[in-house]
Parts: sequence; C-alpha cells; structure tokens
Amino acid sequence: MSGNSPPLKPIQPYLWEIPQDYRKDMRVPARVYASPEMLDQIRKDRALHQLVNVATLPGILQYAIAMPDIHEGYGFPIGGVAAVSWEEGVVSPGGIGYDINCGVRLLTSSLPLKEVEGRIAKLAEEIFRRVPAGVGRGGQVRLDRRSLDRVLERGAHWAVEQDMGLPEDLPYLESTGKIEGAQPEEVSRHAKERGSDQLGTMGSGNHFVEIQYVDKIYDLETAEAFGLFDGQVVILIHTGSRGLGHQVATDYIRLMLQNLKRWGIDLPDRELACAPIQSPEGQRYLSAMKAAANFAFANRQVITHLIRQAWKRIFGKEGGGLRILYDVAHNIAKIEEYTIRGKRLRVLVHRKGATRAFPPGHPEIPGAYRGVGQPVLIPGSMGTWSYVLAGTEGSIQQTFGTTCHGAGRQLSRRQARKSITADQLKEQLRRQGILVYAHSKRGVTEEAPFAYKDVNQVVDVVHQAGIAKKVARLRPLAVVKG
Repeated sequence: MSGNSPPLKPIQPYLWEIPQDYRKDMRVPARVYASPEMLDQIRKDRALHQLVNVATLPGILQYAIAMPDIHEGYGFPIGGVAAVSWEEGVVSPGGIGYDINCGVRLLTSSLPLKEVEGRIAKLAEEIFRRVPAGVGRGGQVRLDRRSLDRVLERGAHWAVEQDMGLPEDLPYLESTGKIEGAQPEEVSRHAKERGSDQLGTMGSGNHFVEIQYVDKIYDLETAEAFGLFDGQVVILIHTGSRGLGHQVATDYIRLMLQNLKRWGIDLPDRELACAPIQSPEGQRYLSAMKAAANFAFANRQVITHLIRQAWKRIFGKEGGGLRILYDVAHNIAKIEEYTIRGKRLRVLVHRKGATRAFPPGHPEIPGAYRGVGQPVLIPGSMGTWSYVLAGTEGSIQQTFGTTCHGAGRQLSRRQARKSITADQLKEQLRRQGILVYAHSKRGVTEEAPFAYKDVNQVVDVVHQAGIAKKVARLRPLAVVKG
C-alpha cells in the first residue's frame, strides 16, 4: 500500500500536506498530523486515500484533516476532520461514523490509590455485575416508545430527571448532554427497537469502563482546575449510541445513495454518501443524528449512575461521591463558526474519531474550566495509559477546534485474535497489575494493546503541534468490557 500512497509534503514539525493538485477532483489540500516515525504505519492501509477522497466533498473548506491516530474507516478515515460550508456544503454520515456520539466520560473520586488499593478488584467485579456489556446486550432500563422519544429529545437531562444523575452533572457534559434540534420522528422504528433496551449498556468492541489512577501530572494549574491530583482514583467510560446510532447511520446512508444523481453529486467512493446540508434529506439526517447523540449522552449518564451505585456499595459513605470531570464526543457533527480567510463563516464540522478541543475563554466550556481550556479525554488501548489534555488556541487556528481521540488501531481485529489468546493476554496484564473483566474472550483479544498505536506518541504529536496540551496521565488498574 505504501508505494501507492499519496505524497506527504512537510509543512511544519508534525504536520504534513497532500497538495490539492495531487488529484484533479480535490477541492482543498489534505493535512496530516504525525511524527516522521508514524508515517510508515499510517501508509499501511487506505486511510490517506480516504482522506484525499474527503477533500473532494462539495463545500469542504480549507483542508481535509487527519489526526495522528488516523486509520482506515468507512468513507472517512477514523481520526478525520472536515468542515463544510453550512450554506453550500454536504453532510456525510461516514464523517461521523456508525457509532454516533461514541465518546468518553471521566469520573473522579476524592480517594488516593494507597487508601483503596485492596478493594479495586471488588469494585471492578461490582461494576462488571451492574453494567451490561457485549454485542446487542440489553440492560435494566426498558423504554416504551414515548419514553425513548424523551431520551432522544433530552439526552442526559432525561436521566437526571429520572434520578439517575445530579443537576450539577450537566454543565460538565459537552453541549450539557443535550443537543438542541433533535427530532425523534426522524429516527426509524427499527432504530428505536434496537435501542429500546440498550440504555445503560456498554456494548462491545473497544468500549469499556476502566478504573484508573493519576500517575503523572504535566500541568499543575490546569490539573487543579480540573480537580485532579497525583495518585487519585478515577473511572473512565467509553461507549456511544449502541444499535440505535448504528441503525440511524445505516438508514440515512441508504437514503443518500439513492439520491446522489438527483443532487448532481459524483463521489470517488460510495462510502462517502452525503446529502446537501440544506436539502430535506440533509436536515432529516442531522435531526436524527442529534437524537442518536442524545441517546449516547443519556447512555453514559445511566452508566455513571450504575457505577456510582457500585462505588457506594464498595466504599460506603467514607468513599465520597464520584464527580464528572467532563464528557466529550468523538463521533459527531457540530454547527460552529470560524474565521476563514478573514471571513466569519458558519460551518458544519465533521469529527470522526476526533475530539473537540476548545481553548481558554470559549463560551461553551464550563465556567470552572474556562480559564484553562476544555478538558480533552484520550483513552489509550487496554492496558496502556490514557490522558487528560486541555484545548488550546492552536486548535482554533489549525484544526477547527479539534484534536485526536485515542491511540488508533494498527492491527485488524482478526489479526489481533490470531496473535494471542485471551488467557495469555489477561495473564500479561495481570503481571502489570491490571485486572480484566470481560464477557467474551474475543472482546479481550481484539483489543490487545499491540493492536493499537502508541498512545504516548499520538498525544506527543498533538501536544507538540499545539492543538492540545498535556495535563495528566492515567494508568489502568482494572478494565471492564464486553
């Protein structure tokens, strides 16, 4: 694959460009954030070719952008960012992903590891018992049609109204856990059926609940603003909109493919299926996407409630509570404004495997964090570090307020399964002091740490490039997954 890979021209340290004249149909250049050492790995799949295809989308502005965790996805590469004109551009479900509002939430405790080390296994077992995980697995919350529509409209606010959260949780969620403009009627009956019993469930794949502790602080002032301290026990949640979001993507990709000729859109790859934003179909998809995103916010809120119950059962009153540091999406499209060539423009930013990273002073950041920047949560692969970053002004200038979202896969799930058994991997992790609780052996082997890029390198790139800054590093203690 590398021999046919598009040419990458160095622009500045950690930034490379595929020129617009590489292919006649490109409307803008394509840019990649990476270290020189990462380029060979990036060239091994079709991700760069997909990025070039993204650069051909009608209405795309400035650049098609890839983060250092880039790898091949559906239509767009995972780790891809594209901002398109609100008036003249298109919306592409492949630029958001099938798992709409897959995202991460970090819960912080007031306890240092040294005080609770002997009870981590019990806590993990209790979370494993309370939070359902696995392909298609349902949970305790059963929703009738009317209740599900309320979830799609109100997101995490619905869960708080049902006593599965606190009002003070909501300011610490991206968009306060509820994206305005969601229309449940644009979500198909089949999608709703798939989601009716999945609220409060983790799913499979790379989704997890991980008990961690803060093992290094890089920026003390920002860490203190975020409520982080050295040795602190924290819990990271990674999941999204489950079968409901997947079905929304499936439904609208099919609809868009049927109408491309009518809109006069010619695509280099049918996986880039899209619709003009201002078309009825484009508006319907955005309304359904917002509803699915709200389902994901509610899902993480219900899981938070279940984890808080587990925490209280193991630690009692002396354990204190679990506070939400932040919740951020990394598969979503958002309407935002940016200055492009001297003009203030309204754009639709597609973020697929990419995280919003707004700088200090931005009005969408919770007041407690506004002086230091938006928290950015970067999960590592199972058994490796995760990171807390903070957004910077550089992200606004370079990447439409965006940074990376994780380590980025380098081996397929099939390759990972062939490389190690679940028992071998669990034993390796146990020797590192990391416990694994999983509902399937396949779910363990597919997510082996060596199946992913080095998250330390990925985070170093965005830190050095100035699009996010390192605040703290988190080390895993126990992993709960499907």
